[in-house]
Amino acid sequence: MRWPSRRMLPTVVGLSLATTIAADLAIVAAGPFHAPTVRLPGGRYVAAADSTSYRVAALQKTITPHLLIASPQTLPADAVAKVREAKGVKAVEVVDAARALVGGKRVGVLGVEPSTFRAYTPEASAKSDALWNNIAGGDVAISFTMGQDGGIPLASQTQIGGQAHQTSVRVGAYATMGIDQVDAVVSHYTAQTIGMPSDNALLVSAPHADLAKLRGQLAKLLPKGTKMATLESRFDGPTVPGGTAGAPGRVMTADQVNTVIRAAESKIGMPYVWGGESDREGGYDCSGLVQYAFAQAGIRMPRTADIQAFTGWRLPYSQAQPGDLLTWKNDPTFNGVSHIAIYIGNNKMVVARHTGTRIQIQDVYLSNFWGVIRVNPQLASTKA
Repeated sequence: MRWPSRRMLPTVVGLSLATTIAADLAIVAAGPFHAPTVRLPGGRYVAAADSTSYRVAALQKTITPHLLIASPQTLPADAVAKVREAKGVKAVEVVDAARALVGGKRVGVLGVEPSTFRAYTPEASAKSDALWNNIAGGDVAISFTMGQDGGIPLASQTQIGGQAHQTSVRVGAYATMGIDQVDAVVSHYTAQTIGMPSDNALLVSAPHADLAKLRGQLAKLLPKGTKMATLESRFDGPTVPGGTAGAPGRVMTADQVNTVIRAAESKIGMPYVWGGESDREGGYDCSGLVQYAFAQAGIRMPRTADIQAFTGWRLPYSQAQPGDLLTWKNDPTFNGVSHIAIYIGNNKMVVARHTGTRIQIQDVYLSNFWGVIRVNPQLASTKA
């Protein structure tokens, strides 16, 4: 039984969202009668070790979501039915969506039906029965970067809710869902206990549709005030060896490179703050530092590392030049870029590492390294 719509957390997930389900490695493989887990280096777990009596439906297939639709309140059933029937739409998943405080950080949160929503996530997350059993049992799953870099231990209790009221929920898994700015997922039931709006968002899969036209078509079917975002795959961009990133020559000027580096270096000594993107928040995370530094040179950058990694040409480290971005894939639950830094030359970089550290200059390391990104300012602006 679904709870009636409530609006204690009325802020709908924002529009600058992106997604992918292109991972190729299942992290957890659970049997039919229990929820085993796989250890990560250092004894951490992807899914919390405690078993649960909840059993979600088995994964049948994965589905690529192409649009996120979100409203401040419950979407009418007849409007949802019309979206399902729209030409080009192949699948629709109804979810709860809001921005809420999780461990003191305001992030995008989805309330979902675990048995069906799992199909819309990256393959490593989708295949983990343990993950979805834990969510069905009342746990919250947070993104790998929020947990590891943000310093929220797996299987710990964390507070989730709004400014006025928060509930203690166990962190049942580190699992990236592939939707940018969505860093926490709970069950529909848990979403309602913390006051999230009910059934106010849709994930739409339309693999062969002209998404611009489909957005216009769906806008006519949905209530006024409903927002819509195209979910961009991080694996169809130009950042592949030998690829192009717009017209030739569209790179940063020498003055822009110097400004970016000076701006990044001006923050040396400030704390790493997960989600931080300004002095007002007391510090910066890795992509927040990149966004800030490039803004000082007049270049608009996307907010997260996995989108920043698709703002130019991807090159090998041997071709790195000052002002380039350095990228790593450290997240075992998601085949996307999860860490980023600014190269300053001589095998050095300016980087915000993780909770408990400060912004610093350090030697470049190549473990899990994905590539050098030579930024195209025009392309960066379009992705921002």
